[in-house]
Parts: sequence; C-alpha cells; structure tokens
Amino acid sequence: MLASCIPLTLSSKEVYRSGNTRRISASLLGKCIRILQLLEAAVRPEDLNVTGYRFHRLHGKPPRWSVRVTANYRITSGWSGDEALDVDLVDCH
Repeated sequence: MLASCIPLTLSSKEVYRSGNTRRISASLLGKCIRILQLLEAAVRPEDLNVTGYRFHRLHGKPPRWSVRVTANYRITSGWSGDEALDVDLVDCH
C-alpha cells in the first residue's frame, strides 16, 4: 500500500508553528493540527496510539509510524530519541 502513497511534505513548522496552511485542504486542517500537537507532546511513538487515529508502525527500514487523518490521508513520521522526525502528510489513494 505504501508504494502507491504520495508524500505531500507536511512541515510541522509550516503548519503548527507558523500557521501557513496553503498546501493543506481546509477539511484536513483541524485533524492535522491535533495530530501535530500530539506529535510535539509525545516522547515515544506509542504515545500516538489514540482511539480513532489508527496508529501503527510501517514496514521497512528505517522504522516509520503512521496516524490516520482521513480514509486517504496519513501523517507519517520517523522517530529519534524522544522526538518525531521527517513528518509527512501522505495521500494513499
């Protein structure tokens, strides 16, 4: 499934810190911001395991994790120490 996914390069700094949302549809924005806030507060990937977000580890190296935004969109991230890295909004259609 991941092979058919297209990364949209969601920058947590662009959306969460600066409020620049020009690349994200208004229908996705609220949930994306909630997930980014959760990512910022998390100290380990399992902290994202919230009901309704369908959190799971993706196959492959290096390890990445996924959280569901909508049926087609996921926020994926890597992890190093106590912070999320390489956060992307991915369109899996």
